[in-house]
Amino acid sequence: MTDDLAYAGVAGQAAAVRSGEVSARELTGLLLARIERYDGTLNAFTAVMAEEALAEAARRDAAAPKERGPLHGVPVAVKEENDVEGRVTTFGTAANTRPATADSEVVRRLRDAGAVIVGKTNMPEFGLFPFTESSAHGNTRNPWSPDRSPGGSSGGSAAAVAAGLVPAAIGGDGGGSLRIPAACCGLFGLKPTRGRVSTAPHPHLWWGLGALGPLTRSVPDCALVHDAIRGSLPGDMFRAGTPAGSFTAAAAAEPPRLRIGWSTRPAARGVRPAPEVVGAVTRTAALLAELGHHVREVDPRYPDPTAAFVPQFFAGLRTEAFAVDDYARLERRTRETVRLGAWVRPAVTRWAMARGEEVAVRANRVFDRVDVLLTPTIAGLPPTGGRLEGTGTVRAALRAMPMIAYCALWNVTGNPAASVPAGFTAGGLPLAVQLVGRRDDETTLLSLAAELERARPWAGRRPLPA
Repeated sequence: MTDDLAYAGVAGQAAAVRSGEVSARELTGLLLARIERYDGTLNAFTAVMAEEALAEAARRDAAAPKERGPLHGVPVAVKEENDVEGRVTTFGTAANTRPATADSEVVRRLRDAGAVIVGKTNMPEFGLFPFTESSAHGNTRNPWSPDRSPGGSSGGSAAAVAAGLVPAAIGGDGGGSLRIPAACCGLFGLKPTRGRVSTAPHPHLWWGLGALGPLTRSVPDCALVHDAIRGSLPGDMFRAGTPAGSFTAAAAAEPPRLRIGWSTRPAARGVRPAPEVVGAVTRTAALLAELGHHVREVDPRYPDPTAAFVPQFFAGLRTEAFAVDDYARLERRTRETVRLGAWVRPAVTRWAMARGEEVAVRANRVFDRVDVLLTPTIAGLPPTGGRLEGTGTVRAALRAMPMIAYCALWNVTGNPAASVPAGFTAGGLPLAVQLVGRRDDETTLLSLAAELERARPWAGRRPLPA
């Protein structure tokens, strides 16, 4: 009963609170107990807000029915790059020490929807590389296999959700950082269209690259949280177009018959997908054909995104690194990366963003021929831990390439893209595929991913105890 409730997901836990089966405070206490039991091994959390969360849950229980939102009483965690009032926003580093004076807009919207914030999750310093390892907070382990990485940079959020410590956790995606840990941990993760979710109080997240969103066990849960947090503010640098409708309704609807093109060709040179990854894509393509879609292999003719991605990567890092309280406490590799990016002046950043729009025009030509593109999410299996140990910037970047080879292009273009679970290897490691859609068309991706989930359920499978 206890485990079933912990793994019931956002919708399941919200329904349990709504029906009176459990109070918000009892549910929060249950998940805090699981965090205490399992997180010593996983290291998913950097801060557990037990007292604040229980008090917030008690306030939820006292709220009148008309004051209860769609996430009423549901415990949620947030990645370390998001401000929580009274807590240090570390960005995964030891160089920040001042507590935030207010919640970020995403955290405010979660609370307005009734969520209970239980803690903050681990990330590599500034989310530079797709492995959740830092000298400040240690390495996060994958619940499916503790010797493996949960990916990154939202690896703490992914590990917490996969292990049933929370039903949803907010992450960020500047080069795959939602989709990569979703793939490594058997979760669903949607990077929304650029500007769909406000990054306030910051005007942008790594300029044109970054987007915020949740990691969840199921597609409907993801849609529910996205509906609660989406929307822009006047100070945001980017603003998405109007979506087709409610994400929650889209996840509950049957998709129309779609033209789906699949490809295992990476957008980055020198990367070869593992046989298990290729198999996951081809099996998913066959399943989609069985479901009635028009499916064929395509050549996406990817443009090279390097000239647009790299300057924004450096500019995003330098913006965050120069804002810390004690620069000397940054990791050596981070300081090296900051120096390597010194050539990225404001004019270069503006040029790179303009170049990104040119790349987007070319990349989106594939959608003249198909409605959705199906690819791998990552080129290999979840990697073993310790990928950043002893590395400098160049070696770390080379090790990151198989993780971002299918993802980073869509950060440059701003398209929505989702990592969808696609089974497990014989050894029990998660497999995943990526669905990419047109800008502002998250609803098609959610409908299609939900159809895959109904045909090939995954949310009921649980990792072994950590």
